[in-house]
Amino acid sequence: MLTEFNLFGVFIAPLAVYALAALPLTMVVRSALWWTGLQNWFWHVALFEVSLYVCILCLLILYV
Repeated sequence: MLTEFNLFGVFIAPLAVYALAALPLTMVVRSALWWTGLQNWFWHVALFEVSLYVCILCLLILYV
């Protein structure tokens, strides 16, 4: 459920917390794709990495 997070009396939007949590997960998946060589299959690597981040962020919002 999306509720505000209380950080020493300051309420933080849940989207900001999920966005910060999605960064390390994206880095792990990205490095695994580079290590296996699957990253070379994509035409526009930067666009794929942004879409990967958005997909991971959406999965975090839906399932956490």
